[in-house]
Amino acid sequence: MTHRFAILRRFRFNLPQRIAAGLLVLFLAQAFWLTAHQTLTERDYQYARCGREMWERPSPLAGYYTSCGNIHDGVLAYRAASLPLTLNLAWERLADHFRKPEDKVLQTQDAPASIWELRHQLTHILLLLRLPFIAAGVALGGALWWVTRRLFGNLGGYTALALYCFSPAILQASVAPNPEILTALGFFGGLYTCIGVAHAMQGPRRKWRPRIVLLIVCFAVVAASHIAALPLLAGLGLLFMLWVAEGRRSQVLPVLLIACIGAFVLLFACYGFSPDAFSYLFRSDAAQLGFSFEPAHRFFTTLHNAGISVACGAALLLYLGLRKTLYFGNTAPLLITLVLLFLITAGVPGMPLLWALPFLLAFVGGVFADAYETPRGRLAVASAGAIVLLQAIFCVLSLPGLL
Repeated sequence: MTHRFAILRRFRFNLPQRIAAGLLVLFLAQAFWLTAHQTLTERDYQYARCGREMWERPSPLAGYYTSCGNIHDGVLAYRAASLPLTLNLAWERLADHFRKPEDKVLQTQDAPASIWELRHQLTHILLLLRLPFIAAGVALGGALWWVTRRLFGNLGGYTALALYCFSPAILQASVAPNPEILTALGFFGGLYTCIGVAHAMQGPRRKWRPRIVLLIVCFAVVAASHIAALPLLAGLGLLFMLWVAEGRRSQVLPVLLIACIGAFVLLFACYGFSPDAFSYLFRSDAAQLGFSFEPAHRFFTTLHNAGISVACGAALLLYLGLRKTLYFGNTAPLLITLVLLFLITAGVPGMPLLWALPFLLAFVGGVFADAYETPRGRLAVASAGAIVLLQAIFCVLSLPGLL
């Protein structure tokens, strides 16, 4: 049996995986409910128009990458939002060859129809625009589950994933075209892939390659979503790799350089290998960062985040009070959270707090998992269950059309 099929054979969809899948299904249900209660906005049309131009190239204005101008940040979000629309329109063009003239969706095959013109013929435009971001939200939840379960066991993974699936901030970011959920996915995956690569350095080189490829992809997702996040990811990745890669620290920097170079090549590809459009990324203020307590204050004082706020406060007290919680698995996500939680993007709209949220929930899951193993573990499990239930209630009640 080949190595590839051996990996497939080892995969099991047992009770822990089924519970995690059930939680992600609840996340999907909330995302689709939110989508069903939304309407197309001017921002949706902008993402659809500019993104389709990147894929379809319908004569952009002279001197600009698209008719929206030069996209100086978040190019991946434009491409992700418009890709389902471009594929759907390609299918409709093909299907029109077999339809009667009066039934054709695209009456003119030569001129590219705008989404505004097709809003009545294609009634599922709103969902198509949001599908890539909903998928990114589900993928981030799956990544959070995979990391926390491996580090903290099943109960720690359930705790982190349950709080994630009932987080209004994550849900809102998953049901609108925006680069935030993509950045959060790339940042979380990139940091833990850095740690995974550092661990793999203790073994044979053949185990490095797939992790380095994954690291390049994560770096590229971050760079193409928010260029300001890439230096943060590379800097934090370097620190944690140096922390973990004992005896192989001289090879950490070359690995990160390879990841950064590969990320910039893929970012260049996102701009269609256009040097002028790509250079504008470096001539803008997209990488400017600032510092503010306001986003964190607003998040933790919002009623809909009450369960997460209580969980974070309890986890911090347990982390400081229990000796067994003071180890790398808990400390790493806490440090990353503290770095990201109070940042703001000064040059472009952004929400670094959302990038920090998966790490914060990983920290909560890890500390709670340690509390579950204390002599009062049953009380800790019951308390955590009550906190998760509280967050779920507030999150569901925040959905439109329920009250």
